Amino acid sequence: MKLAKDFPILELELGKAGARSVSNVNKLSLLTGTAFPSARGTSEIKGDSFRQLMPPLATPLSVHLSLRVAGRPVKKMEPFSCDTFVALPPATVDNRIIFGKNSDRLCDEVQEVVYFPPAVHDNLGERLKCTYIEIDQVSETYAVVLSRPAWLWGAEMGANEHGVCIGNEAVWGREEVCDEEALLGMDLVRLGLERADTAEKALNVIVDLLEKYGQGGNCTEGRMIFSYHNSFLIADRNEAWILETAGKYWAAEKVQEGVRNISNQLSITTKIDREHPDMRNYAKRKGWWDGKKEFDFAAAYSYLDTAKMMTSSGRYCEGYKLLNKHKGNITFETMMEILRDKPSGINMEGEFLTTASMVSILPQDSSLPCIHFFTGTPDPERSVFKPFIFMPHISQLLDTSSPTFELEDLVKKKSHFKPDRRHPLYQKHEQALEVVNNNEEKAKIMLDNMRKLEKGLFREMESILQNKHLDVEKIVNLFPQCTKDEIQIYQSNLSVKLSLYILEMMTCMKRTQCHIDSFIKAFIECVIGKPCLQSPES
Repeated sequence: MKLAKDFPILELELGKAGARSVSNVNKLSLLTGTAFPSARGTSEIKGDSFRQLMPPLATPLSVHLSLRVAGRPVKKMEPFSCDTFVALPPATVDNRIIFGKNSDRLCDEVQEVVYFPPAVHDNLGERLKCTYIEIDQVSETYAVVLSRPAWLWGAEMGANEHGVCIGNEAVWGREEVCDEEALLGMDLVRLGLERADTAEKALNVIVDLLEKYGQGGNCTEGRMIFSYHNSFLIADRNEAWILETAGKYWAAEKVQEGVRNISNQLSITTKIDREHPDMRNYAKRKGWWDGKKEFDFAAAYSYLDTAKMMTSSGRYCEGYKLLNKHKGNITFETMMEILRDKPSGINMEGEFLTTASMVSILPQDSSLPCIHFFTGTPDPERSVFKPFIFMPHISQLLDTSSPTFELEDLVKKKSHFKPDRRHPLYQKHEQALEVVNNNEEKAKIMLDNMRKLEKGLFREMESILQNKHLDVEKIVNLFPQCTKDEIQIYQSNLSVKLSLYILEMMTCMKRTQCHIDSFIKAFIECVIGKPCLQSPES
């Protein structure tokens, strides 16, 4: 995968970057896998001299962050971000707004799908514990459904009972990333959903909290250190907002029609509908803007040449092309196809992986329900999008909820031990994929069954939107039942595997006169997924 494809921030106009802080240059060096003497000052690193630190951009290479904790090296990782999309009429059909996001995280991180009911908080002095810090609680919070890394409080993406959807992205630029613990961007996603009943109100919630508490802290569990600024795509039944941040400074763009996407770069240029009151003055003081030419947020706060932004080979540009390819006919199934697209890099593979996906239908007709689809498993191409509709007395989503470790409080203790957070769906999905990975025929059968289940769900959801009829008893159990149906598909594949192993082991016993204890031991090893056949010498 090319450096230019996933980090346009490093590709474009590096020679014009000018003097930077040692810290910023060190971070860019880490991202590119290059190194230079630590005592070297920033005055030497300008123009073509800085370009000499870079490997040739045309050469395929892996971009890594090589980090150290307490003086010890930590394993390298590829720092990538996610992709979030929105399509509004007239780009869509049937007067619907379609929201979608792929969450790209470390490949061993489990993402759960969880539901929290609405709540009234009578104690006005109550404090709310987020991932790292405590903040003031509000008097009322709305019901939310979240897709989130299982170790933290916030969320990568989600929706609330009023049809507000939010997804966030990691972004980097000229402003220093704060490593001190504050609110994570993922905390801000959940807080915006819990506290706002429109997209613009969610934007207000996020920027107010950003001003009061700041953003920062490690965004991964364990010994890896990975921190960043955040951008957000916020949508409701009527409009969408793009909110992009650099420290406490921010700019926002209102989207009322057409298509828009965000990825791992700043994308707001000169169309700025709202902004931090000191954003332009700060850029001027830092020398990022001369105060004369038209203000361009992405150009000022990052190293992008925004004139080339839509013609680069990055995922932001690729995502925009996919949206425009279907413009005028975009449906929720179109959005799922985009999220499943691997050639563009949208459906990511490798050390950073698409660990979960979400698509939402937000009808502009308020008499129709919003429908939110979640996978809860990695790789949308080999996952099932399952529908969720808000309704009183929703059944808890037990099969997509990870084990909790509250007594250990591993996040606050900063433990290097990463517990097993796999929820039941994740486990069965993982086991089933291991079975079919080396068997094309079995893989085809399982994927066909998954798509058959999914298509049936799509028809059912479309019928609800067309006929305006909800079976309340069915809807309260909709997502849990769909999850159980998906698990059943995986279990049927695992059952075939077990049957074949049993037959083979019984044949082995007859041939080698294997003792029954050995058979039982081998069978248990088979169930837990380890090699189980006895050798002729056993």
